[in-house]
Amino acid sequence: MSKIGIFGGTFNPIHNGHVLLAKYCKEELDLDKVLLIPTYSPPHKVSADLANETDRLNMCRIVCKNLEGFEVLDIEIRRKGKSYSYQTLTSLKEIYHNDDLYFMMGADMFLSLDKWKNPEIIFQKASIIAVPRDISSVNELEYYYKNVIAPMGATAHILQNSVMQVSSTYVRENIENYNIVKDLIDSRVYDYITANNLYRM
Repeated sequence: MSKIGIFGGTFNPIHNGHVLLAKYCKEELDLDKVLLIPTYSPPHKVSADLANETDRLNMCRIVCKNLEGFEVLDIEIRRKGKSYSYQTLTSLKEIYHNDDLYFMMGADMFLSLDKWKNPEIIFQKASIIAVPRDISSVNELEYYYKNVIAPMGATAHILQNSVMQVSSTYVRENIENYNIVKDLIDSRVYDYITANNLYRM
């Protein structure tokens, strides 16, 4: 039986904040593997400058080449349309039926879980790992878990430390200034963005 982390997102583009969050979760929970799953069309938001699914998938694969125990899955991209987490976790549980799934996310996503589509199915299929925005937000996460989603059947692991906060929007808006984004994204991702003329005004 393996412990498998699930990290979904738009990854538009994938940045160092994503990577640090996933690595932190992997280390803290001693996960055997982390699956990065780019969305085809995010159900919660629409971006006017959303890179196409192939480019976002490619950027995730570039990053994962040098990350041991990381894989990229195109399960939501192949499904097309809007993807909901309960659908993806249901599909993954059929594949990894003997393994434990851990669904990792930042604080803002975690604090809205009760509003997601079919959250009870999510809680049946996977444990949740939540990473706080900062040290002061840990109590808020623990309160929400205990009083809102634990009664709905959730099992959650609230981590104690934060990771570097990076906004994909900020990266996109400043992509033409390498000095601003050089510490925020992998240099190989920056090269891919430049070569494919992504996020240009």
